[in-house]
Amino acid sequence: MISQLPRWVEVGAFFLALVAGCVNAIGLLSFDHQSVSHLSGTATLLGTGFFYSSFQTSLHLLGVLFSFLLGSVLSGVLLHGASLKLGRHYDTALFLEAILLLVSLFLLSNGSFYGHFFASAACGLQNALATTYSGAIIRTTHVTGIFTDLGIMLGKCIRGEALDKRKVQLFLYIIIGFVSGGAIGALLYESFQFMALLFPAASCLLMAFIYRVYMTRQSA
Repeated sequence: MISQLPRWVEVGAFFLALVAGCVNAIGLLSFDHQSVSHLSGTATLLGTGFFYSSFQTSLHLLGVLFSFLLGSVLSGVLLHGASLKLGRHYDTALFLEAILLLVSLFLLSNGSFYGHFFASAACGLQNALATTYSGAIIRTTHVTGIFTDLGIMLGKCIRGEALDKRKVQLFLYIIIGFVSGGAIGALLYESFQFMALLFPAASCLLMAFIYRVYMTRQSA
């Protein structure tokens, strides 16, 4: 049950969503107004691009999709199981996400569109850090599923069922984190352009360090 999970789960979900919102905002403002933290829009652009875009553009969009998939594959190699468990290599995954974002920053700052692929892979890696909370799969790189589950819960509440307040709280943390990350990403991009990616990269490194310290203390 979600009520049995440690309180740091909400904090971690908030900051992961903040990182994703920040990266996605930078993507929307710079990567040809293209999201990188989720793929629905990119897949739609690829589909319409068969008729309205050049072959090079379609190939680029396909590369973004494939990079996201590779990031998810990397997460699958590192992590086993879908439920939260202290001791899994979440810190390693966050460290690799930071590296991917730094590589993206370097390439984009030097005018290489390959940086889009590394940013997408970073988001794919984070998106695969999915944890099953009380029957709901929580992902932090987009909020479509969060709003859907929240709506279902509110509908059941109107029908007379008990409301899981802890789960609602978790959903709100993710939504607020993602929106806040978008605002931070927009502000940073306006001032620093692609160097704004340093913020989410540094955030991932900090979260990896905190998780490692926490895990070590819990194991002692």
